[in-house]
Amino acid sequence: MRILAASEPSKADKLNEDWFSASPNLVVVLDGATARTDTGCIHGVSWYAAQLGAAVSAQASDASITLPTALAAAIKTVAEKHPDCDLTSPGTPSAAVAILRRTPSHLEYLVLGDVGIILASESHLSVIIDDRVDKTAQAERREADEHPIGSAEKANALIRMKHAELAARNTKGGFWVSAADPTVVSHAIIESVPIETVTRSILLTDGAARLVRMFNDVSWREMLDLLENQGPSEALRRVRQLEESDPVAVRWPRNKKSDDATLVYVADPR
Repeated sequence: MRILAASEPSKADKLNEDWFSASPNLVVVLDGATARTDTGCIHGVSWYAAQLGAAVSAQASDASITLPTALAAAIKTVAEKHPDCDLTSPGTPSAAVAILRRTPSHLEYLVLGDVGIILASESHLSVIIDDRVDKTAQAERREADEHPIGSAEKANALIRMKHAELAARNTKGGFWVSAADPTVVSHAIIESVPIETVTRSILLTDGAARLVRMFNDVSWREMLDLLENQGPSEALRRVRQLEESDPVAVRWPRNKKSDDATLVYVADPR
């Protein structure tokens, strides 16, 4: 088995709100949600992602615990670490979560929020991405996309978009992420596949997925080959190069020029 990983914040002087852990039997990747409003919490998103990631890894490392149970227990554990914060606030820190666990016969996975898992063999490729958040606040997203990054109009539109997005967070018909309520795990994408059907896999945050999903620089199959041949640092270098080529988001409308980016590549997980 070969495991390669890379993670970097959107800016060198900014805390990384992504988090990952990778071992032969368990890979966990988190993407902390950008805070554009009050959170009711004295801790930052980076703190929350790191605390939740560590708790998820500890729980899921026990193969007798199901992945939904592991995530639910981790959410509860982290909530108990900051009880004086307003965990009922719509903006309380949250994170998207992807977990991939190897058993002797299967690969189990869980995805909650807009992180992704790519599972591939020579003849088949599965893309598991929870994109429910993209279906919320549609009018507000379109308005934000009309303005260049750095403009007052863009900043104001993003605040309106965030409020609309938060109104749909962890609600029926909206989208689901890990925050302070463990019951959200019932809305996760959960599956297992026979281990012999997968030869390569990727877990990645939406910042790293930009190379495929936003910039269309490579296909998922080409991304797998890029990671195998040149490594994850090269993939992130290309993401940053494309972001820099469109600094105000005219060619590729987006909420911020650069995003935290994390990916973990696993070759021959059998």
